[in-house]
Amino acid sequence: MLDLNLPPCEINIKKDGQNLIVFDRLRAKYVALTPEEWVRQNFVNYLIAYKKYPPMLIANEMQIKLGRRIKRCDSVVYDNQLQPLVIVEYKAPEVSITQKVFEQIARYNYVLKVPYLIVSNGMNHYCCQIDYEKQSIAYLEEIPSYEELIISTKQV
Repeated sequence: MLDLNLPPCEINIKKDGQNLIVFDRLRAKYVALTPEEWVRQNFVNYLIAYKKYPPMLIANEMQIKLGRRIKRCDSVVYDNQLQPLVIVEYKAPEVSITQKVFEQIARYNYVLKVPYLIVSNGMNHYCCQIDYEKQSIAYLEEIPSYEELIISTKQV
């Protein structure tokens, strides 16, 4: 698979017939190894290993109801009270991060109303913090650690 703009990590990949599958430790099962899944597995590992996000507070493929439709957030990070803190949207490395991607994650956020949104294609990563009181969005220089998320949300 393609090298990403993320620290290297060990990922459990195996063949299932003609297809490659990858073990998703959060869902505790093997899933198809698509380019987007490659980004998800590497990014989740980065959040856990380098940003100290507790694995038990991250959910992959989180289902939400958006109007009459069921959608899936790629990953959702929760606080200790199981309130959603972050929605993460992944794209394959060859997919550009465009306004359309941000509109997609913003639609998911109509339901969850999180303070942080992250978008990554494995090569480029964007994180923004939403201030609902001031009705503003600030793009951050880097992905916050889990501790920084918790501290910033307690100040609000």
